[in-house]
Amino acid sequence: MKLTLIGAGPGDPELITLKAVKALGRARVVLYDALVTPEVLQHCDDSCVKIPVGKRGGKPSCKQDEINRLIFKYATEYGEVVRLKGGDPFVFGRGYEEIEFAASLGISCEVIPGISSTYAAPALAGIPVTFRGKSESFWVITGTTRDHVLSSDVALAARSTATVIILMGVHRLPEIVETYLEIGKAAEPVAIIQNGSLPNQKAVSGTIDTILKIAQDATIGAPAVIVIGPVAAFLEKHGDWSKPYSETSAAVNR
Repeated sequence: MKLTLIGAGPGDPELITLKAVKALGRARVVLYDALVTPEVLQHCDDSCVKIPVGKRGGKPSCKQDEINRLIFKYATEYGEVVRLKGGDPFVFGRGYEEIEFAASLGISCEVIPGISSTYAAPALAGIPVTFRGKSESFWVITGTTRDHVLSSDVALAARSTATVIILMGVHRLPEIVETYLEIGKAAEPVAIIQNGSLPNQKAVSGTIDTILKIAQDATIGAPAVIVIGPVAAFLEKHGDWSKPYSETSAAVNR
């Protein structure tokens, strides 16, 4: 028996790896998450059994115990099961938990990493997470912990000079802003990229003291990646590179 854990990438169906495409082409059964772009499943054979297992914050989804049960069930019935997750399964994707569960039952495991929205979404909006003279490192944090509160690491990261990237944190933006205001970083640049890599990608930028209104006016929602630090200002400087040239030029020249 075998479990193949695949990262589907940040959303754009062309940003999946070749190795992942080949694995999907061989798959007999695939358990896929809600954030997986439907076009990715077209790499599967018509005979492949495709089962949605949810995992979308704030919406009805399959519990982890149920996903584990399905992994065992289909690995037993088909000999191999593919678990398809958005982004990279080892970046806030609970991928290791599923590998650990399968391995405990004697199921062999293979991991095929995916491109993470952590750095892909900022890059596609024209924001480098590191830049000489501005950022020597980047800190990736989950905005919401398993206890459904803002991670305490945000306060620690806010005091560093690193680029701070927060996933699953758009609903906690007021708390994030307050954390930065408390240490006097009202002018720190912020960018938020919603639906990174998809045709409906939307990106806004401002500073800690302006981003709440900017995000509200633009109706920014989940899923989104928050980028905080000097490099976030590059979005305002150059415009969102995901947009057509005419739109980007207008943003730069406004």
